[in-house]
Amino acid sequence: MVVNPGPSQRRPLEAAHAASEVIELLEVLWERGREAASPAPVSASQLRVLYTLDRDEGINLRTLSEALGSAPSSVSRLCDRLQAVGFVERAPSPASRRELELRLTGRGRTYLRDLRDLREQALAAALAAMSPTARKALVEGLQGFRAAMDETLPRRREAGADGNARSA
Repeated sequence: MVVNPGPSQRRPLEAAHAASEVIELLEVLWERGREAASPAPVSASQLRVLYTLDRDEGINLRTLSEALGSAPSSVSRLCDRLQAVGFVERAPSPASRRELELRLTGRGRTYLRDLRDLREQALAAALAAMSPTARKALVEGLQGFRAAMDETLPRRREAGADGNARSA
């Protein structure tokens, strides 16, 4: 027996469907930006490393692996590649001689800045085509979504997300 969801259940499902469609469009837009930002674009996994190091400067490989939900050996290889292109550097930790801290280089920061600028320009063009009322509704909806995510993702709460954090 199939039961049709009531209006209170249908609205979140409709919103989830609409959000999924927008996310797919953003993924295409993000991919174009990633390719345009550098003659040697990084993979999506490497980009997640760069975003994480941008937020959590100086973390070690174990902490980065936990943040990405990946095996340390896989993350180490990602960092090797990023170090080879000059986006990441490893430095001895002042807290422990056995640990290395991971940091973005100037080149890595420039890559992220250029990538974000390209993506924001593309988003601004799309948003400019919206009515002011639609833009206001979008901002309010996105703020509500972010607040809900901050409540449901314990790592963001523990890190003290301030609304200015940038993510992948």
